[in-house]
Amino acid sequence: MKVYFDNAATTPLRQEVIEAMLPVMQKIYGNPSSIHSFGREMRSAIEKARKTIATLLKVAPSEIFFTSGGTEANNMAIRCTIHDHKITHAISSPIEHHAVTHTLEDLEKEGIKLSWVKLNDKGEADYEHLEELLKNNPRSFVSLMHANNELGTVNDIDRIGELCKQYNAIFHCDTVQTMGHFPYDMSQKNIDFFTCAAHKFHGPKGVGFIYINHKLKIHPLITGGAQERNMRGGTENAYGIIGLAKALELAYAELEEDRKHIQGLKEYMKQRLQEEIPGVAFNGDVSARSLFTVLNVSFPPYEGKDMLLFNLDISGIAASGGSACSSGSEIGSHVLRGINADPERPAVRFSFSRYNTKAEVDFCMDKLKALFAVTAVVK
Repeated sequence: MKVYFDNAATTPLRQEVIEAMLPVMQKIYGNPSSIHSFGREMRSAIEKARKTIATLLKVAPSEIFFTSGGTEANNMAIRCTIHDHKITHAISSPIEHHAVTHTLEDLEKEGIKLSWVKLNDKGEADYEHLEELLKNNPRSFVSLMHANNELGTVNDIDRIGELCKQYNAIFHCDTVQTMGHFPYDMSQKNIDFFTCAAHKFHGPKGVGFIYINHKLKIHPLITGGAQERNMRGGTENAYGIIGLAKALELAYAELEEDRKHIQGLKEYMKQRLQEEIPGVAFNGDVSARSLFTVLNVSFPPYEGKDMLLFNLDISGIAASGGSACSSGSEIGSHVLRGINADPERPAVRFSFSRYNTKAEVDFCMDKLKALFAVTAVVK
């Protein structure tokens, strides 16, 4: 058996999504910027996808702009807003995705002041500290994610949005990890920018979008064409856009059913780990209010702990030590450092999808028990 427990990194493409994309790949091939019938047909397909997404999220289609994914969307929100609105102070957290932290650190070198909000031991933002920072720095740019991609800890984005509104701050929320997993009525939220990557909810890779509140005007990050209503140069990834809209539509239709199934797998694995591997603990929030797709496990320290992910892979189990975007790094997870996790305890992020099963959890637990039984003998 081979088990894929790295769905926070990327998810398998749904068959229904492939079927939605195929006709566009095979028959609708005009450039959407062309004015002839071939181009108009492709343009119509893109605009239909945009409307589908906007309807699901309860925003205007004119507020949705397609990108290559979450990293580009986050860069666009941060760089363009800070430059165009002459923002001098930004607030974020040290455990954001590197698409956010590295971008803000680049801008700090250009002269903006950057403040990191304090976190509790689960990785949730300290809202009192956030308010203190906002009081002292009016008209700040705030970038805080909805749920952490490594820990599963969820921030109260309604509370953050209200604070930003109160202090005239601009609020960018990285929703890449929760899009397609949480029900969003964005018409009821004080969020200026939110972002999406289709491959996190069984859509295609290389496509996403940014929501830009119609009250805010920014210049494009990528220039060179009038696509996306002059907001993103370059021919649209039409096949990906159609797949994105279909994946989100399916996710919303089956949201509660999928949540129940995946939450059950997470709770089952958590319980078995606690009962069968002495000394195991968990990083981040593992309560019912956390992101149900992610379980970050802190295993007991042992000699050879750096080989744990490799040994799991050899056993047929795909999991992660952190964000896939940082998997080539040798310095470990910045998220775990950000919550002061014990570096001597090997941490593994198991992340689940609608396609995982209880039998796969059992298989994984058998391999883990065997592995830790061996390490106990070695010690």
